[in-house]
Amino acid sequence: MLPLLSQALAGDAAVLPPATDAQGKELSFPPGSPQLANLEIQALVEVPEPVMEPLNGRIAFDENHTARVTSPVTGRALRIDAEIGDKVSAGQVLVELDSPDVGSAVAEYRKAEVDFNLKKKARDRARLLYENGVVARKVLEQAESDCSSAQAEVDRTKLHLNNLGVTEKMLSSGENFMLHAPIAGIVVDRNINPGSEVRPDAQEPLFVITDPNSVWAVVDLPERDLGLVHEGQALEVEVDAFPDERFAGRILTVSEVIDPLTRRAQVRCSVDGKGKLRPQMYARITLLADGNRQVIRVPNAALITQGLYTFVFVETQPGHFEKRRVELARQGREYSIIKDGLKAGDRLVSAGALLLDAELAGGQ
Repeated sequence: MLPLLSQALAGDAAVLPPATDAQGKELSFPPGSPQLANLEIQALVEVPEPVMEPLNGRIAFDENHTARVTSPVTGRALRIDAEIGDKVSAGQVLVELDSPDVGSAVAEYRKAEVDFNLKKKARDRARLLYENGVVARKVLEQAESDCSSAQAEVDRTKLHLNNLGVTEKMLSSGENFMLHAPIAGIVVDRNINPGSEVRPDAQEPLFVITDPNSVWAVVDLPERDLGLVHEGQALEVEVDAFPDERFAGRILTVSEVIDPLTRRAQVRCSVDGKGKLRPQMYARITLLADGNRQVIRVPNAALITQGLYTFVFVETQPGHFEKRRVELARQGREYSIIKDGLKAGDRLVSAGALLLDAELAGGQ
């Protein structure tokens, strides 16, 4: 049976039989043995201790570093200065609009200024006449009241322009309105084209700007696991796009409400995406135990269960393997935590352990 197994795995290559020890716990392969090509070996490293199996989640915009830009005025797009993927700075012009609303606001402001100047001259004239005894005090008080009212109207129209984002430099541009970026970041969405009609009550924002270095991870936590998490807890995030990289994060909030349909609570986490993570990516989120405890984690494919005991194969020298009994602290769907039997630096056979076990049994 042993030669047939080895031939099936090695194809037409010549089979070099392994050497086994007398106790049936170790075996060696000569250099170039075809069995070695079917093995995957990894050096074990300590990782932070997880409190549960990885949870499925997604990457989302960090709303504290995201701006959904809308227009405060009605108008028509004349020129667009930002495209999807562009880096923009705070205050940079995104789009130029032809807006009657801006024209009306500017006209009101200028009219208020002219009226104020007239009322101010009338007040000064009334004060001079009163001081020379030509008019009664009542006339001066009326002139001062009219001037104060005109000043209030100037202030009101100027505040209106400020709320619209119209600066002193823009007053000479007539009805043209410049929409600026409120924050620095990357333009990730645009819903405006040249000639588009723009309204303040539009359902979609004209631009979405976000900081790519700051994202959230959102996960729906099962109700039964609520007692294992808390705000500030450390976590790791993995995505398919970067399978060999883990991104550090922490829990920001745990929802106070359970979804009545899914029986889950939403957990929002901050993540250092290093500019690589993208909103709407699927993610696997591993919540870590407090205290920064380190453990040895191995893939379940490396485990061999025999009766009540669990074994793994460790490469002690090139081509030389030892069958070692280990004790599990916890076993999950894909990985298990080792309590005893392995240490950091051991070279574990992560794939092909069943092959070695069959070779060892055949040698006996």
